[in-house]
Amino acid sequence: EVQLVESGGGLVQAGGSLMLSCALSGFTSDDYAIAWFRQAPGKERDLISCKNGNDLNTYNAANFVKDRFLLSSDSAENTVRLQMNSLNPEDTATYYCAAATNWPLEDCPRSTNQYDIWGQGTQVTVSS
Repeated sequence: EVQLVESGGGLVQAGGSLMLSCALSGFTSDDYAIAWFRQAPGKERDLISCKNGNDLNTYNAANFVKDRFLLSSDSAENTVRLQMNSLNPEDTATYYCAAATNWPLEDCPRSTNQYDIWGQGTQVTVSS
């Protein structure tokens, strides 16, 4: 069974850091495009960053990411991580990882509807 499980969320003070993990089961990070999204209450789900299926390229989607967020793959643990630094209250949201199982390996899709496997999400709350 193809499955994604996020972990690592929590409460952090402004200026702090968190590392989120997305554990993959039933496939590896080389098989499909993987992305991190986030969704704040009452807002749309936004792409943060994605990597293509052969693990060669990463796309950072949003202006708010800049140099604060970094997506990486850990093949030994079959996990895709999101390192988040210099967090501020505007980063408060539920963070999701997702896989696109029907997308070419050379790229990663930018829209939510191209991802067909989703994790349950992990909550990140940044206090001021």
